[in-house]
Amino acid sequence: MTWAVELSQYDFHYEPRHAIKAQAMADFLVEVTEDPTGAPNTRWKLPVDGASNQTFRGAGIILENPAGVVYEQSVNFEFPVSNNQAEYEALLGRLTLAKEVRATRLEICSDSQVVTSQINGTYQDRDSVLQKYLEKAKELSKKFEEVTVQHVSR
Repeated sequence: MTWAVELSQYDFHYEPRHAIKAQAMADFLVEVTEDPTGAPNTRWKLPVDGASNQTFRGAGIILENPAGVVYEQSVNFEFPVSNNQAEYEALLGRLTLAKEVRATRLEICSDSQVVTSQINGTYQDRDSVLQKYLEKAKELSKKFEEVTVQHVSR
């Protein structure tokens, strides 16, 4: 408004510039897309955490690119799940999101020893529901050049 008042005495008309949505989208894509000249050993970090109790069933989905930009999303499950199922749901959500942003190398960290050990092949999966989650996780993992899974303490 200040510019409109100042310029009105010179017979100028000030029109404020509106947000350019296409430019905002382009800026976002530049931020999200991996630099093609970047080092090939850079990994996206996927901390995995799901939880289930009597009042809440959900997961927090966090994805961090090599430049340090963090993408966050929370998911509330409308169906009953165990803690391990919630961990797998969180993992599947992160793998899907990583595929959408065209990540190629992933470093997955989870505090669930059952989930990390099943994916790494050191634990057998005896629960038929967890077997299905494991199959889906391995199927999604094949779409990346490299996926490392490690257990972190709570």
